[in-house]
Amino acid sequence: MTGVPRQTPVDGPTVAVVGGGQLARMMQQAAIALGVPLRLLAEASDVSAAQVIPDAQVGAASDLDAVRRVADGCAVLTFDHEHVSTEHLRTLAAEGVACRPGPSALVHAQDKAVMRRRLASLDVPCPRWRIVESEADLNAAAEALGGYPLVLKTTRGGYDGRGVWVVESAAQSQRAFVAAGIAGVEILAEERVDFVRELACVVARSPSGQTAAYPVVESVQRDGICHEVVAPAPGLGEDLAVRAQRIALRVAGELDVTGVLAVEMFETRDGRVLVNELAMRPHNSGHWSIDGAVTSQFENHLRAVLDLPLGSARARAQWTVMVNVLGGDVERLYDGYLHVYARDPGIKVHLYGKSVRPGRKVGHVTAHGDDLEQVRARARHAAGWFAGTEDEEDGQ
Repeated sequence: MTGVPRQTPVDGPTVAVVGGGQLARMMQQAAIALGVPLRLLAEASDVSAAQVIPDAQVGAASDLDAVRRVADGCAVLTFDHEHVSTEHLRTLAAEGVACRPGPSALVHAQDKAVMRRRLASLDVPCPRWRIVESEADLNAAAEALGGYPLVLKTTRGGYDGRGVWVVESAAQSQRAFVAAGIAGVEILAEERVDFVRELACVVARSPSGQTAAYPVVESVQRDGICHEVVAPAPGLGEDLAVRAQRIALRVAGELDVTGVLAVEMFETRDGRVLVNELAMRPHNSGHWSIDGAVTSQFENHLRAVLDLPLGSARARAQWTVMVNVLGGDVERLYDGYLHVYARDPGIKVHLYGKSVRPGRKVGHVTAHGDDLEQVRARARHAAGWFAGTEDEEDGQ
């Protein structure tokens, strides 16, 4: 697949995007409104973003020549995911390709050990951690970190709960060390934080240094997968919310991030926020912004990488709730529209053009309003209907 020639001239700069998932698909929605064409490097011709971006090329993100071809003639290269070789990006940058975020920033979202070391040097609050290479190392780490249980993570490649284990003893760590050995990566051991809930702060930053910070949200995780996001985080004090935003903005500035940065955090029982993960791209915790903010995270990502003035990140409603649609018993998701839209004309549905598999993210729904419990119930019902876990009686 070489791409479909454009039928009409455009005067906006072309943005190259590596990765054909739902993030690139939703980026296309913002690009259309901005009049900015996207060129895509997709894993296959039928993946989520390739269904909606005409100028798509099939190739692997690990293939330097494929990335070079997709970037050729584009104003900037950006990403749907972090799994692009840092060395490839350094090569492209040396050849004059504007990579945003750049390799020196992106590596902090690719490698958890690099991230932890850098954040520690900046005195950014994080869980206590150690790099471990053996069961003996793990026992020593447990002693230093306050004992078991510990959270083990592969330093590269894990997402949506993959590459993460909670262990009560060194004897339970074998799977983690085997997985790390196969992948050729290190193991990060972290204290298991006694947290109240998980928060996320999405910010955008342009090359000229302009920033925009979205309201801090509550992120509800199940089995390592984001299920629900509430914007703003209910009951979060103003002081802690501002502290979280300042941390996210400082990380973006110190790491020289261009584009959207999502900082996932723990709110601890003793009133602190600790940085858990970084993502340098639009993020699941920011999907609510498509319908719930003045400017979506996708539009601000494109504005940022093109060094355009950023849009307002202000929320449009008192409460917005986003619930992910996970694959379940319903095979034809389109069949759910009749009930969902008839029952709730205010609901917003975003489906990703993916085949349905149990537990797979195939879309999300968004509701907003002034009553949090009503908004949450509306979003949960719609998502559950698409998954086949709700019926007419449950929704009454």
